[in-house]
Amino acid sequence: MSYFRALDPFPLESAEFSKLHEFYTRLGQGRLSTTRCARCGRVAWPPRGFCPECAGDEFGWVDLPSEGTVHAFTVQETGLPAGFAGPRVFAVVTVGGQRVFTVLLDADPARLAIGQRVRLTPLAVADDPQGNPRWLPAFTPSA
Repeated sequence: MSYFRALDPFPLESAEFSKLHEFYTRLGQGRLSTTRCARCGRVAWPPRGFCPECAGDEFGWVDLPSEGTVHAFTVQETGLPAGFAGPRVFAVVTVGGQRVFTVLLDADPARLAIGQRVRLTPLAVADDPQGNPRWLPAFTPSA
């Protein structure tokens, strides 16, 4: 069977498909990073190929902390995106001043709380069409 993009819910992360491929490479190494505009210095989440402040298209990469705090969360039991088993806890996590929409792994919804500390735990998802691993940012509750 040949590759059919409409059936693939995950980003194409390689340099062939994205100028933001460095984000996924770093995520696979256990590092959450984002872009900083080379012109005006704005740090943006999510990583961007252009600056929303000055429209510059040159950027550098900055690592964000590996721990953050839960800003908000919700539990989804039905109607989950393809590739996700339920129930799933989705959250907004504050990391290094940025608010990251993410999934919380190994999280008991009854024990979660706003302000709770969480730790980066990148989630491996389906390999890309060339067999390269792909990652999504995810977090687990800190001990």
